[in-house]
Amino acid sequence: MELLRVVFKQYRWPFLAVIVLSLASAALGIGLIAFINQKLIVAVNGSMSVLPQFLGLLLLLMAVTLGSQLALTTLGHHFVYRLRGQFIKRILDTNIERIEQIGNAHLIASLSSDIRNITIAFVRLPELIQGIILTLGSAAYLAWLSPKMLLVTVVLLAITIFGGFKLVSRVYKHLASVREAEDRLQKDYQTVIEGRKELALNRERAQQLYEDIYQKDAQDYRDHIIRADTFHLSAVNWSNIMMLGAIGLVFFMANNLGWSDTNVAATYSLTLLFLRTPLLQGVGALPTLLSAQVAFTKLKALKLADYQPEFNRAQKPANWKTLELRDVVFHYGEDGFEVGPINLTLERGELVFLIGGNGSGKSTLAMLLTGLYTPCSGEILLDGVPVATTDNQNYRKLFSAVFTDFHLFGQMLGPEGTAPNAELVKRWLNRLNMQDKLQLEDNRITNLQLSQGQRKRVALLLATAEERDILLLDEWAADQDPQFRRTFYRDLLPYFKQAGKTVFAISHDDHYFEHADRLLEMKAGHLQELTGVARAEASLDAVAQLDK
Repeated sequence: MELLRVVFKQYRWPFLAVIVLSLASAALGIGLIAFINQKLIVAVNGSMSVLPQFLGLLLLLMAVTLGSQLALTTLGHHFVYRLRGQFIKRILDTNIERIEQIGNAHLIASLSSDIRNITIAFVRLPELIQGIILTLGSAAYLAWLSPKMLLVTVVLLAITIFGGFKLVSRVYKHLASVREAEDRLQKDYQTVIEGRKELALNRERAQQLYEDIYQKDAQDYRDHIIRADTFHLSAVNWSNIMMLGAIGLVFFMANNLGWSDTNVAATYSLTLLFLRTPLLQGVGALPTLLSAQVAFTKLKALKLADYQPEFNRAQKPANWKTLELRDVVFHYGEDGFEVGPINLTLERGELVFLIGGNGSGKSTLAMLLTGLYTPCSGEILLDGVPVATTDNQNYRKLFSAVFTDFHLFGQMLGPEGTAPNAELVKRWLNRLNMQDKLQLEDNRITNLQLSQGQRKRVALLLATAEERDILLLDEWAADQDPQFRRTFYRDLLPYFKQAGKTVFAISHDDHYFEHADRLLEMKAGHLQELTGVARAEASLDAVAQLDK
């Protein structure tokens, strides 16, 4: 199993130490059976000193077995902790295009279901290892007692294991289907939660979602999990019945065929009874390991970035003058929407507005400009020097942004992740009219239950505190009231310009286009600059201009 190989590779010596403990536990268990056979079954008139020896062996067996199980469980939890951390880091290092291809539902399902299944597997792993080691050790002891009876018993156990394996293989098949159903259910949950307002207004849509989509996915999950449990329980019961049958067969071989005496048969049966519990536990633990293997396979299939433990410290380009997109082309898949070729030059300290209809490529251009999307062709240049697309962390440090689908973080950070400039934060709290609305504690905003317009003001505050050279704003003013929208265009943007910041704003507020140094327009994936009469017409009526 690949999962166990990875554990062994990362924790080789601790894993080997745990195996040694498990071997010691198995040896003590078999030794205890041999002690019972020699001191309590064969020697009828033993001394009272046997009892303390027997209790001592029991306590030692309990200590070593518990120690081996706890060691393996602890090792498993360390591995899961490391796996979860690596998974989060890989998400952070994976390019945005790949993350968007995977989708939020798949990522959340992997972080919850897959990691949980791997955790459960490691909790149950000691049972499986204990069962395997005890089975091998017990077989060696039974061979010493009676090779002929062992041969028959091994045949019966082989049949038992083969039947159990066939049943468990069906469990694995259905568990894989269960995992696929979990992905679909995660999407359904997301739809119900994110679309709650629309679903509350339109009960027919809510009914269609519930009956045609959710119930179908939920029933699919239910059917496969029932089938998986059915085959699992069948495997457990099959193993249970066959073990009891083996005990009966032992006494038949001893008493009817004369292959051994009653004492040996009793010891044989005692060994099989001792072996029955760990063997059944091992069979019971196997489906959880199979689920973990399914989960591990799902994690690999996401094709995230390779794990790198460190966060590379990027260096912001200093004293740059021009930023150029030269013949940049980007498309979504082979037959998807294409943007470009785009040719654009930004001068440091410029205030640039971008307009365009829905689906024209404005947001894609914003992602290309900030280095979050990698161009399919063309290049980005800074002061005439091409930016390496394989490692553009330095380039990205030029930008702070408030996207339309922004996430609002509570912690304010200054340049290079340091504490923000307190005086700067105070000034912008006043400019954004948020000085009496936010509660700050150690540069952390503790009350984020705000209106959408206020949340955007907080997002702009956070972006400003970073003190980066270029500020990208995607429809920032769309959720502001008319009075503050006027303040944004007439007062706030000039503040940025006076501070030497470059502002690239996506906007449809035609009444304020006059405040921009340059006005750009996206149409069907192509970019052009509006000047002269075209700019004047756009300033008079942006909506009419976009519909032409």
